[in-house]
Amino acid sequence: MHPLARSALFTLVGPGTVTVLVPYIILTGFPSMFTLPFGPFRYLGITLFLIGIGIYTTTVALFAAAGGTPAPSDEPQSLVSVGLYGVVRNPMYVGVLSIVFGEALFFQSALLLIYGALIWGLFHAFIVSYEEPHLREKFGEEYDQYLTETPRWFPRLRRA
Repeated sequence: MHPLARSALFTLVGPGTVTVLVPYIILTGFPSMFTLPFGPFRYLGITLFLIGIGIYTTTVALFAAAGGTPAPSDEPQSLVSVGLYGVVRNPMYVGVLSIVFGEALFFQSALLLIYGALIWGLFHAFIVSYEEPHLREKFGEEYDQYLTETPRWFPRLRRA
């Protein structure tokens, strides 16, 4: 099966659950609880949502070009450090978080904001405890250099 097809299957299960199913449950289970008065700023959520989709799909394409998928069990066999991966080390997670935070803004939901913060914390814990040590073991010095040159979450505004 082509890496893009495998990526689509993973996306339905993983990020699909995080960005669609759980927010749907939150919004329908607690529709008017903890709403925030974002007013017209809520429409910035649409932009953040669309940016997140663009980031996620771009990173999936980069993984597919390297012969892998976003699934930890089906990762690329070479270090992906080009495109968005040259700006931050975890753009795929940034894309997913942008979708969730965009939904929170658009639906004016404090519960979705809290959920987004919890997801970010879980992503960070997974990255630090599993993903980075695994990639360091797999790619060695190449990954160590990548760690020193590329920030984890937020792009540098200027190069040192």
